[in-house]
Amino acid sequence: MPRHSRREFLERIGLGTALLAGYTATSRGFATNETIGVGCIGTGGRCRHLMQALKEVPGAKVVAVCDIWDQNLETARKAAEPGAFATKDHHELLARADVDAVIIASPDHLHVPLTIDACAAGKDVYCEKPLTHELSEGAALIEAQNRHRRIVQVGTQQRSMPQFQKAAEIVKSGQLGEIHKVHLTWNRNQPRWAKDKYDISPSSVDWKRFLGGAPEQPFDEYRFRQWRWFWDFGGGIFTDLMVHQIDIAHWLLGLDHPQTAASIGDHFKAKDLWETPDTVQTLLHYPEKGTQVYFEGTFVNARNAAMLVFMGSEATLYLDRGRYEIHPERNKKIAASEMILGSGPRGADFYELPKGEVLHLANWLECVRSRAQPNCPAEVGVSAASAAHLANAALRSGQVATWQG
Repeated sequence: MPRHSRREFLERIGLGTALLAGYTATSRGFATNETIGVGCIGTGGRCRHLMQALKEVPGAKVVAVCDIWDQNLETARKAAEPGAFATKDHHELLARADVDAVIIASPDHLHVPLTIDACAAGKDVYCEKPLTHELSEGAALIEAQNRHRRIVQVGTQQRSMPQFQKAAEIVKSGQLGEIHKVHLTWNRNQPRWAKDKYDISPSSVDWKRFLGGAPEQPFDEYRFRQWRWFWDFGGGIFTDLMVHQIDIAHWLLGLDHPQTAASIGDHFKAKDLWETPDTVQTLLHYPEKGTQVYFEGTFVNARNAAMLVFMGSEATLYLDRGRYEIHPERNKKIAASEMILGSGPRGADFYELPKGEVLHLANWLECVRSRAQPNCPAEVGVSAASAAHLANAALRSGQVATWQG
């Protein structure tokens, strides 16, 4: 199988901080050499990872941080610029004139209200996925983005990674033939359900702010630290992991939302700990495009890991965060090819290259300056999340869920 020159490919798509250092797009309010002040809301581990990535993108600095837990707030304050403003109240952060844009990495159920508040305050937004926590939230968020003319980038960073951008060209060229089946996975073999003793003092947490619009309930440190696996705050594997993969399927095939979803789920290891299953499968049907999309996710076995497979009549396209591969069908004229960017096992969660978060943040900040549309605006985030929400609706009802748009 021929391999393209890795160096040539990286140079062509401009991967790396050397090229990022040269971006000079400008817009109203931001001169070429003017630094964009960024505020971070929800400064847990994911946000601090983004704060570290932001240091590789020129022209921005973290000037304010906000979290409802003392420990996260203090850690983020130390990671931000010296003298950065710190608060537990996001309204105080949004009111600051030195904050031009915000990164939101809160639990899922707070994404929409925080993003809407930020847009109303005149701040551009980078919001982690899934953009919405419920299907009903999407319209209001898109309206806020458009009414306040904000740049909203959703954190499905694969759209800014070169192999996915090249894959979009390949699929849209038609060389794979007709694509009716897509196989998506995100399988891990990790004891994510382990119930550690966190010893979190309730007085160090603004629990009321954490709950937001969720039902009233007493402080629970396990739910607080493992919120992704409880329906009030997250949506399990479908919203946490499938969203990344279905977003690419939507993009490459021109899909918006599934018409139906059929799902199953089990608690093989997380029984009596998680509300959401630790192992799931769903079949999403897009009849208007003649497409079936199958996703599997688990924490009990890592076979297939995190991959996307587009099955065309002429060839199959394999994708992960480190490569793409084209595998021709038997007796077809298309040539086999591959592009391997990241070293490591197939389907790994992360590779040294390409640096997806750096590229995605750079795209966002460039659009903050130019006012051009970013790679993942609110409409894109709402679309990807809709598939996860429909999959969860089928899972929780035990019936086929049908789109009611």
